[in-house]
Amino acid sequence: MAWTDERVEQLKKLWSEGLSASQIAKQLGGVTRNAVIGKVHRLGLSGRATPSRPARRTTKPSRPRTATPAASPTARAPAARQAPQAPAPSAAPQAPVEPAVLPSGEFATVLTLRDCMCKWPIGDPSSANFRFCGRKTEAGEAYCEAHAHMAYQPSQKRKRRAGADATAALDAIAATRRFNF
Repeated sequence: MAWTDERVEQLKKLWSEGLSASQIAKQLGGVTRNAVIGKVHRLGLSGRATPSRPARRTTKPSRPRTATPAASPTARAPAARQAPQAPAPSAAPQAPVEPAVLPSGEFATVLTLRDCMCKWPIGDPSSANFRFCGRKTEAGEAYCEAHAHMAYQPSQKRKRRAGADATAALDAIAATRRFNF
């Protein structure tokens, strides 16, 4: 297919109206989207007056769902809006603020750390008074007991909601299927 003067003029007109390359290719017929893009590039056409918007597809309404009294949207709404409860304070010992002093009278640094010393950093690494905790640890552990409680916190277990979650999940899947083709 050759680009005639009439087709080039029609291409310029459609491009300035904001149609996409795919839409222009359909209207011109006999050309692909890539051919339209290549011709627009070679012609040096500037941006469009308005951005193209794909035509909105009409969807047929889905069959109505039968809702049980316990799974109605009004019954679920208050449960979904409740704030999550804060975890109960653990009986973990508070972390010491001050690092341990070594027998030499100094604090633990990168050069003085050993296997059985807590490696919890204290302070700003770029400052001169940066140090490590240096307290005694259990064999094979990186931190003392107090810092281990801070470093290794258990993950929050998800609370499983009965019935309502399954219905909500199915509704969400059905909603996305209407728009994603």
